[in-house]
Amino acid sequence: MFSRKLLLSFRLAMRHSRLLQIGILAGFWALGELITRAAHLPIPGGVLGLVLVLLLLVSGRLHAASLRRGADWLLAEMLLFFIPAVPAVLDHQEFLGPLGLKLLAAVLAGTLLVMGGTALTVDLCCRLVRHDVR
Repeated sequence: MFSRKLLLSFRLAMRHSRLLQIGILAGFWALGELITRAAHLPIPGGVLGLVLVLLLLVSGRLHAASLRRGADWLLAEMLLFFIPAVPAVLDHQEFLGPLGLKLLAAVLAGTLLVMGGTALTVDLCCRLVRHDVR
C-alpha cells in the first residue's frame, strides 16, 4: 500500500517537475554511456539512452507526458549547447576562408542528410504503427 502511494506520488511529481524530467533524461543518457562503454559498442551512449527511452515509450511503461516538459525545455535551450563553437571560430581565423566554406558545406550537407533520414524514419514508424493498429 505504501509503495503504491509512493509510486503514484513519484509519477505525479515527474509529470510536473521539469527539473526531475531533465534529470531522468540525463539518467538515460548516463545509462546508455555505461552500457556502451561496458559492452564496447560502436554507438554513442546518448543514442543508446534515447533508444531505451523509445522502447519504454513504445511499450507503454513510460508516458510521453512524463518527459514532455523537460524535453521541451532542452529543445528550446539547445542553442546553449552550441555556443562554445563560436569562440573556436574566432580563435582560428582559417575557418573564415576556403576551409571554413568547405566545413560549412559539410555541416549543411550533414544536417540535411540527418533531417531527411529522421523524417523518413519517423514516417516509416508512423506507417508501421498505423498498420499495426488497424
